[in-house]
Amino acid sequence: MRPGTLAVQLYSVIDALQADRPGTLARLAALGFRHVEPFALGLWNTPPDELAASARALRADLDEAGLGVSSVHIAVSADSQASAIETCRILGTDTAFVPIPWLVDGFTERSLETRDGIRAFAGRLNEAAKELAGAGIRLGYHNHHFEWARLPGGAHAFDVLWDLLDPEILAEVDVYWAAVAGQDPADVLKGLGERAVTVHLKDGPGERDTPQTPIGTGDIDIPAALRAGSHLRWHITEIDQTEADRFELLAANRQALLAGGLTVS
Repeated sequence: MRPGTLAVQLYSVIDALQADRPGTLARLAALGFRHVEPFALGLWNTPPDELAASARALRADLDEAGLGVSSVHIAVSADSQASAIETCRILGTDTAFVPIPWLVDGFTERSLETRDGIRAFAGRLNEAAKELAGAGIRLGYHNHHFEWARLPGGAHAFDVLWDLLDPEILAEVDVYWAAVAGQDPADVLKGLGERAVTVHLKDGPGERDTPQTPIGTGDIDIPAALRAGSHLRWHITEIDQTEADRFELLAANRQALLAGGLTVS
């Protein structure tokens, strides 16, 4: 099976983007990246015209740099997903992920600490997914580490959440955060099966608040994860925290993935 296509999550260079977005995007393109995944351009209560203007401005800069969009992180409103739909259309993607609960109107990370909270959160995502699907857009959820907190009775919040989410909702698996939570990323991908369509790739010691390092130099078994997720559509390299130059680290990650035959650009 053909490997997934490589992209870069723009959060990796958020400071550089804020200082000079056109120049930063051009630099990513010069490193050889052809696709990016934008982080959320606003919150669930960002005015629609403001969100659309931000998306159009980003799309113009992406076009100038010759970059496509793999998928996008979005916020979900309790009222309407019209802004999210417009964002996806402007950026040119049919795949959107909620990256963290506080980007969903009325929810926080603590919402996943009880079964009732998880049920309410899953219900909101299911409702949003139906509206987005009507516009030809698929909604998914992106994990961090806290989803594997133990609930009363011993179950992981992660498992309860995915049991309650509609089968059409996609998964974006962050292999590093899964490892931080004590999980084997390959097992997580196997468990999600075809629901997992993208993966965030980064390496390091697999512990919270520690610097990430080039892929192949840390404790995350990325080749095993990608073998378990051989059906994945996108391989997205990302940096949360590092002591290295972020562009140099992204370049090293790209080279390691390509040299190992783990991805295609």
